[in-house]
Amino acid sequence: MKAFSEVLEQLYKKVLIGASLEKHSQEYVFYLNPAFSDQDFSPSASLEWPDTRGSQEKNQPHFAHLAASCVAPKCLKRQPQMGSAREITLLQLTVIKVMITRIVSSKTEFHTKEKYSDIVKILLKSSEVDSKLISLFQNSDKLLSHMTAKCLALLLYFQLREEITLSNSWIAFCQKNLSEYTESDKIASCLWTLTMVIKEIFKDTCSQKTEILKQFLAPFDSVFEVFYNSLFSQHFENCQDTSKIINSLMSFLELLELLIASRIYLKLHFACQRILFFRPSCVLDIITWPVQAFVKRKFILFVKKCLLCKVGEDLFPGSAPAVMPPDLHLDVDMLALANAVLEAVNLGLLRTLSVHGKPSFFGGDEVQPGCKSISGQDQAILRAVSLVLIKSLEIKFQNCTPANEMEVDLQRLMSELLTFLKPHLQPSLQLHNPCEWLSRVFIEQDDDMLEAAKASLGIYLKLTKDCCKATERSLTQEKVRWNHHTHENGYNPHCIFLFFLKNIGFDSTVLLDFLISSETCFLEYFVRYLKLLQKDWGNFFTISKYFDATESEDDFDVCGCLPSLIQERNTNQMEPLYLTALDGHIHANAWSSWASDFSEPPNQVVTSQETPTLLQADSLTSPQTSQSLVDYDSSDDSEVESTDQHLANSKQTSLHQETIKKIQHTAGSGTDKEFVLEPESRLLVPKGSETCFSIDHEVAPNNIASEMGISYRTVKCFEELQAAVNRLQKKNLFPYNPKALLKLLKLIETIYKSKNAL
Repeated sequence: MKAFSEVLEQLYKKVLIGASLEKHSQEYVFYLNPAFSDQDFSPSASLEWPDTRGSQEKNQPHFAHLAASCVAPKCLKRQPQMGSAREITLLQLTVIKVMITRIVSSKTEFHTKEKYSDIVKILLKSSEVDSKLISLFQNSDKLLSHMTAKCLALLLYFQLREEITLSNSWIAFCQKNLSEYTESDKIASCLWTLTMVIKEIFKDTCSQKTEILKQFLAPFDSVFEVFYNSLFSQHFENCQDTSKIINSLMSFLELLELLIASRIYLKLHFACQRILFFRPSCVLDIITWPVQAFVKRKFILFVKKCLLCKVGEDLFPGSAPAVMPPDLHLDVDMLALANAVLEAVNLGLLRTLSVHGKPSFFGGDEVQPGCKSISGQDQAILRAVSLVLIKSLEIKFQNCTPANEMEVDLQRLMSELLTFLKPHLQPSLQLHNPCEWLSRVFIEQDDDMLEAAKASLGIYLKLTKDCCKATERSLTQEKVRWNHHTHENGYNPHCIFLFFLKNIGFDSTVLLDFLISSETCFLEYFVRYLKLLQKDWGNFFTISKYFDATESEDDFDVCGCLPSLIQERNTNQMEPLYLTALDGHIHANAWSSWASDFSEPPNQVVTSQETPTLLQADSLTSPQTSQSLVDYDSSDDSEVESTDQHLANSKQTSLHQETIKKIQHTAGSGTDKEFVLEPESRLLVPKGSETCFSIDHEVAPNNIASEMGISYRTVKCFEELQAAVNRLQKKNLFPYNPKALLKLLKLIETIYKSKNAL
């Protein structure tokens, strides 16, 4: 006769491969029903399996023949390696887990699914298996406790999927532990199980996942807020059991991220999804607690993902949908979080935050005997803190902040950030160009670097638009002061972009890789910068000239570039103040024209009669607002708009993968003569664009950019990028329609050639 454990092993092997089961479902339930108590897993416990057959035979007479053929209690003594109650229970839990996994799998045959589903339903209905599993949550055997929680999570998910009412005992257990956190010793298991259920719902491919999650969250909506307030109101210094707090923080942080992610991806609206935004200072306070560095890192990274609307992105295939139903509260909530971050920085958060610690490796952070200790900064915290601050500023400035208040806030907070970063960047930032901070901090993290650059550009555009309106009577002085301000506070978009190009060696293939990648926001950032560049070519050329100067002069001060440039380009001996005024008179029309461009409607379409140089710069939008990245000359290009806008939010992964396979040899082969840059050409500026380009004409008269200059290398890089994109598009290898992007790149090339010709 087969032993109980042998039958269970055979059942496991069948379920593992998805084989069909021939016997009656209730016979399998007999083997899967965990019959144990806490004493079963103690060191002194007997290896005999509790005899539950008697009661089952009374309720289910058809089990009588099974009892005669399976003498489970005695046979367990004969197989100690497999016969202990602990190992039998672990195998039962494993079979249940694999069975549910097979039920939800699309690869399992329909008949087999039905059989497995019937077995699990009988098990849930007749055995009170959830109550038995809950009793094992705090078992001293960590493996058993973990498997119990995992199995219970899958059983709960199965009930939700099959529209079976959740057990009252389970709901009561969770509500009690969440509301009585300080007295609970099972809170970690409770949070972990809740998290696992939500993850399983996220992974499901069925169309009803939103309704399933809604049903699951409904009983816990109010109690989550109670738990949030209780958890974060503790004083860490006064707690004796700090491990409980840290475990609870880590478990709840993961659950909180899932709750916020469900709001973005599944369009659910529960109060528990907004608890972070109701009291964001609670989460930020954790960063100041005397806890381990990894805890602070996790919370800072969590805040970063919230501000970028990237919570839960690793749990969903692709990214958030480009067009989403409006969330009336999301803008308000993001503003609340951003304001809380800025307030914390104002109160000295960066001055108290330590980024020194042991570097983390795959093998852990403990140094083995005989090895040298490696000290350094936690670069992940440096990057996350920098991005959190710059993104918070952008979000605040989007929400109708007065121009003078924006300028003061920016100066104060960027000063805090640069002071915080200074001792951690080796070699330290050069005084002549604080804008280098961004490329230095994010050099190892492309996606964060581009997010920071995009946010910095958004701040610049917003401030430029509002400050120009507020200072129309003193445009010249305002321009000089404004250039000073952007450099001093490290957010000049031309400096940031040029540092980026220098870091990649002006390599167009790197830009091409960014354009076809779905992992960064480079497309959106690049388009917005090109739109700025066509309007602000004069400033770009001025900064490029002084970038060239820094290659031979280390004492260059870019903060004073404009006044010194005015003196430098005049041959007479006029006083500097007069020269500044004269320069302002020369530039007044261009500055006023540029300022007026930003005040026009952001989505204005340019007609075919208008010059393409007057393409409208995008105004800032919230992460949820669907807006065009570029404007077009005619309605024939309207299909490009939807394509480019979709790609800025979510490029097609399959197309990306297909393109990557063929990109290297295609992008590097051949050169289209159409896109060869000719520095000596005298191509005329498009009609109507003289005003926009007068800045550069005055900045560098009678000077032809050399082929070694930054501006030449930049335009040359753009020219090579155009050629590569065109080749790929002709072969249908580019993952989206690049027509509008190519138009912008061609326009920059035209501007450069026309200025060079003059």
